Amino acid sequence: MIAVCIEPGSSDSLRLEDRTEPAPGPGDLLVEVLAVGICGTDHEIIEGDFGHPPPGRDRLVLGHEAVARVLGTPEGSRFEVGDLVAPIVRRPDPLPCPPCAVGEWDMCQNGRFAEAGIRGLDGYATERLALPEEFAVPVVAATGALGVLVEPASVVAKAWEHILHIGARAVWEPKTALVTGAGPIGLLAALFALDHCEQVYVLDRVADGTKPALVGDLGAIYQHEGLTAIDQRFDVVIECTGDTGLMLEAPEKTRPNGIVCLAGVAGEGSSGAAGFARDMVLENRTMFGTVNANRRHYEQAARVLAAADHSWLERMIDRRVPIDDWRDAFRREPDAVKTVIEFLPPGSPSAAS
Repeated sequence: MIAVCIEPGSSDSLRLEDRTEPAPGPGDLLVEVLAVGICGTDHEIIEGDFGHPPPGRDRLVLGHEAVARVLGTPEGSRFEVGDLVAPIVRRPDPLPCPPCAVGEWDMCQNGRFAEAGIRGLDGYATERLALPEEFAVPVVAATGALGVLVEPASVVAKAWEHILHIGARAVWEPKTALVTGAGPIGLLAALFALDHCEQVYVLDRVADGTKPALVGDLGAIYQHEGLTAIDQRFDVVIECTGDTGLMLEAPEKTRPNGIVCLAGVAGEGSSGAAGFARDMVLENRTMFGTVNANRRHYEQAARVLAAADHSWLERMIDRRVPIDDWRDAFRREPDAVKTVIEFLPPGSPSAAS
């Protein structure tokens, strides 16, 4: 069985390796991976800036965005052979802390959690794996390989849950939203925003191509001339680029009682400013950060993706790379929206049959 592996902290250590077949324990599903998405976190791990292998090991199996097909189930399982699932990334700390104890592992307080393909736990860029059933989210068959988008969509689902909770501090009905960045998270943020707001803007750098077309077909307004070119303010701003400048400028585009959500991970050196903090206080604005998600966010993400226009979602995944060409999948393509590695496309015979 093959898997895409790396030695975290060591550049040029990405390899396709042979691994032993998984041995499911009680409560585990045996699944075969159909597709794995690649995001900025994977590139940071590849470049040696991030990532931790499982305890006692030097190598880590990459991949935290995935869709898989069930090959085997434990007794009394709610799943059946052939079902599609999206694996959850984060696992609670072993103590556990109060949030982890009630299933809110995305809000872990003591930092002892593990994350598949990122921190202390092998990921999903492998042919088959044993997946604890409690960390498997059903994906309807019609969603197919698009289930690889459940993980990034879960981050957006969580973001909107928090936005609406914060907005409930007062009489607040969001009408307008601005999303900065038209990568996968930004496009999914726009998709979710249109369920809550009448008008959604998406800001990105490119002037033409796939991103503007996807935004326009979604029913949102695309802008590439910079934040200053947008002559209005918004109830919600979702910052998806991790760009420090945009993080600091975003609150200036909110209305009173507006909410800024940071969904992009900033690089080192990010800092605030006295004037920025002053405006946040005087106009009762809120900025919060979000990353990762728990079960209900994954389940909501799966529902939204199932109901969405699948032809639109298909266009988001504009680079599909077979596992035989796995190395090409990790080549950065500035204009690409979403790259996935295909282990076994849906509809093909099971590798285990």
